Amino acid sequence: FIALALVTIIWVLWGYSLAFGPDLFGIIGGLDWIGLFNVGLEPSPLAPEIPHLAFMVFQGMFAVITPALITGAFADRMKFSSYLLFLVLWSTFVYSPIAHWVWGRGWLGLMGALDFAGGTVVHINAGMAALTAVLLIGKRRGLGRYSMAPHNIPLVVLGTALLWFG
Repeated sequence: FIALALVTIIWVLWGYSLAFGPDLFGIIGGLDWIGLFNVGLEPSPLAPEIPHLAFMVFQGMFAVITPALITGAFADRMKFSSYLLFLVLWSTFVYSPIAHWVWGRGWLGLMGALDFAGGTVVHINAGMAALTAVLLIGKRRGLGRYSMAPHNIPLVVLGTALLWFG
């Protein structure tokens, strides 16, 4: 829930502009749309058949879910305040540029990279971030000293089924 709240704020204030704003050297978007300035019901430059605001909200969903995928790697490894700082920094300096590279007419998109379901921007990006975090932070606190079995297997199955169905 905190990733949903914090990343949504980041996305509205500067993340969307960095990811999908007018291109700066193929690396990152400009700050033309910071705070959603001039993002309204007119057609989006990147999706001319839908309103710009709808495109921003749709892309915001990917921005929110990507760091949420990484969260499991932080369980019992990181303080909550550190996780909040990670969300701000990672969303700004990793997610937004990579989204721009592939989906925002950045250098990978111009080379012909296609990413219809978020395989690069969402899944590879989140997987590499989680792996890096685990390697840098180390083992979970208490690993080997107490049981870390799932607490409610029916809810784990339900959550997995909801994700699969969705």
